[in-house]
Amino acid sequence: MRLYKNTYAAVLAGTFVIGQLAAGLAPGTVQASASSIPSANMAPAVTPKISPIVIGSGVTASLENVNIWTQTGGNILTYTVKYSNAGGTGANLVRYFSRVVTPEGSVIPGTPVTADALKKKVDANETLQVTYYVNVGQSESLQGMKIAMYVWDPKTKGYLRQAGTFAVPANYSTTVASGKSLNTLMNDIPVTAAAESLQIFKFSGKVYAKVGLSLTNKGSKVLGDPGYTAYLVSASGTSFELSLSSTQDGYKIQPQEKKSIYYLAEIPAYLKTDNMKLLFTQKDVTLKLELPGASFKLPAATSPNLVVGNGAIKTIVVNSNTIETKLSNASVYADKASAAWSFQLELKNTGNKAVTLPTYELAVKSAKGRTFPVNAKALNGITLRPLEVKVIPLTASVPLEVEQGTLQLQMIEAVGQELPAPTAGTETGGTSGTPAVSGNAVGKLTFPIAYFTIPYTLRTNVQQGQEYRTTNPYGTFSYSIQSIQRYPWKDDDIVIARLKLTNTQSVTLSLPELKGALKLNNLDLTSSTEIIMDKESAELAPGSSAEIDVLTKIPYAEEFSALNISLYTTENEEKKPFLALSTSSDMNSVTTIERGGNYIVAEKGKNSKVQENRTTVYSSSSTSKIIYTELLMSNEEKRQSSLTRLKAYYRTADGQFYEAQSSQSAGLAAPGGKQMVTFWAKIPGALQTNDMSLYLGTGITGGKLSEAGQEATGYVNVASLKLNPVTPVPVQNLGQISIFPYNFSVIRSEGQISEGSDSMSIEVDYKLTQDHSYDTDALDHKLVAKITDPFGLTQEKTLTLGTDLTEGDNNTYTLSITRGLYKQLKGGSYKITLYDEFQGGRIELGQQIYYLIYKPLPVIVKDEK
Repeated sequence: MRLYKNTYAAVLAGTFVIGQLAAGLAPGTVQASASSIPSANMAPAVTPKISPIVIGSGVTASLENVNIWTQTGGNILTYTVKYSNAGGTGANLVRYFSRVVTPEGSVIPGTPVTADALKKKVDANETLQVTYYVNVGQSESLQGMKIAMYVWDPKTKGYLRQAGTFAVPANYSTTVASGKSLNTLMNDIPVTAAAESLQIFKFSGKVYAKVGLSLTNKGSKVLGDPGYTAYLVSASGTSFELSLSSTQDGYKIQPQEKKSIYYLAEIPAYLKTDNMKLLFTQKDVTLKLELPGASFKLPAATSPNLVVGNGAIKTIVVNSNTIETKLSNASVYADKASAAWSFQLELKNTGNKAVTLPTYELAVKSAKGRTFPVNAKALNGITLRPLEVKVIPLTASVPLEVEQGTLQLQMIEAVGQELPAPTAGTETGGTSGTPAVSGNAVGKLTFPIAYFTIPYTLRTNVQQGQEYRTTNPYGTFSYSIQSIQRYPWKDDDIVIARLKLTNTQSVTLSLPELKGALKLNNLDLTSSTEIIMDKESAELAPGSSAEIDVLTKIPYAEEFSALNISLYTTENEEKKPFLALSTSSDMNSVTTIERGGNYIVAEKGKNSKVQENRTTVYSSSSTSKIIYTELLMSNEEKRQSSLTRLKAYYRTADGQFYEAQSSQSAGLAAPGGKQMVTFWAKIPGALQTNDMSLYLGTGITGGKLSEAGQEATGYVNVASLKLNPVTPVPVQNLGQISIFPYNFSVIRSEGQISEGSDSMSIEVDYKLTQDHSYDTDALDHKLVAKITDPFGLTQEKTLTLGTDLTEGDNNTYTLSITRGLYKQLKGGSYKITLYDEFQGGRIELGQQIYYLIYKPLPVIVKDEK
């Protein structure tokens, strides 16, 4: 890309050497003259007739391509002399000299430019072009210029004989007329060039010119940017260096292909744009001079209308490929003091080659000219294959005080190189050759491409159960809100929206790794929003759907009426919108499961069914008690599975919630196998439990279903399971006692006390078996045995099942109670009462009375003699 400069220098129209075709102009083309930037294969264009001069035997000299170009150290005049040798022997050029005679009378020798410096001889019946340059000081015009030709002649005084003089005609011009073309050479490739257009734009208080040049590659090789410097030249002679449009940076033109090349420049607002020219120059690096080349008269300037109507297509050209652009799906909603806009820019490559877009800047523009930034990173640098369509989601925030119904999306082409500081001088717009300079500060060149009308459309209030369509960079989908729920979580509430996304295309679509953001009214909860989606749903076959849960936590007393949901993905730490919607739908009540019903877990690879086994209440104190629930969870998969971790809250009839503690096996469940999951919570002693329910769901951790050993950060798929609390009736014998997960039976108990002893010993024969029909985690259930002695005094013994009492069919447990009162006992009975103790609360299981055996001391009979 050509570096953009605000350098203004006076210049007379010059021409290109890219050179005329060696064989002359093609038939039927317009004959236009061209000056000679040094090149071995450059031939002159036709200029106003200047008669040749005979400078030797059979040798003539013709003048071509006379130009002048303003330089800091003096103005540089260039001219080309064509030597024609009709003789039979070669002519040595060291014998021929040329001098420029200025209108002021100065005579200055011409010096060959670097490319022609080694040209020393014209062979017989050949022609040779040599371009010379002269520093003519402050001379600014070709009018009155003469070029004298001299021949080395020892017989002449001073050894130089003047062979003749070329006088530059008053009407001399090498500029290609508007609407005409020039057949020439670029990089040794035949090319047809013509000036196409001059467009004037106003943007951000500045005026910009866009110049179009048509190039047709007539050769058999690919033509690349030859690296010429382009200038826009006003009728007064003021020049402005042009930058190659970023859409054509490093352009390539295939053989027989025609391309339009565009150049950009900032110009003063007061500059007259009549009779402007496009001028090209080339640098002679050795001489450190800029040499003039071809020039084209530009057509009359136009000011195109860049406003794109609602839903209309704007075509832009990138490297000669047409890109169709359209603004679609614009919507807005109020977000605190701002209007939150979202819209999409659709791009379609209608050409037959892949195109990489240059850098664009986007902004929302108000009717009063204020602009608000739009992040355009997703647009810049993308590649479009032939006929490919891409959708770029965009967002913007505009203060509500701005009129929202007249906004436009402005698309700006940015030439990303910095501008050099301007040179000294003052723009006069006057005499040709007067130095001029812009007063603008250094900065990059930005240029308007289009102003898309943004339709003022409030974001649709999405209703539950209804389907809507959306298109984004990942495809076209239909979407709907399945449900919106709210339920307790510790000191907060969880708000969760379940979305259904369906692939409406005929090809499989890949979903990106999505993240979510929720806003409740004006409360932004993006940082705490989680998203739950099955990984296998990332690939959607035609017609298939994915369910996505978006949830966050809010203070339980917080109320809201509107919910904004956003799904997005991130690439290189940059947010890319996927779906945004708003709804004011009412909350869905949690699904109720009647007593005895099943809670279903429908997760791929983790399908299971949950049913209440029993719910009971443990007495704890006069002020509190413990509600306890056992659930049987059966594996519905056809192979071993790690069942989902369950999370629950107890809910009273009047809407109070109590977080439930849980215990669940970490082991794998066999197909059809069951696991016991237990929940419990401490509740007030006076609380009625008859109408309690269990808010039951699957736990989540870090956006995924919780695994064994992980602490849940929330739960989803919540349903309300109506409980059936049962108060166990104590049995009057201990022959069959159930205490989770064991069955305990007292086969026999016998107490004994010996005469005069203060200790009562009790022996219990028992049977203890464990129910292995389901897996369970170890729980803190203990068997408490309370012994009531014949005096009504009690003694308790806490027994750990499986440790103090071992499994087996015929085991014995003994204990001893010591009291001084027992010395008075002569018999009686004792009572054993068994309790299920859990987390400090108790349930009486049963009791039974057993008799005490008194053992008197043996009588010692003394022998009498």
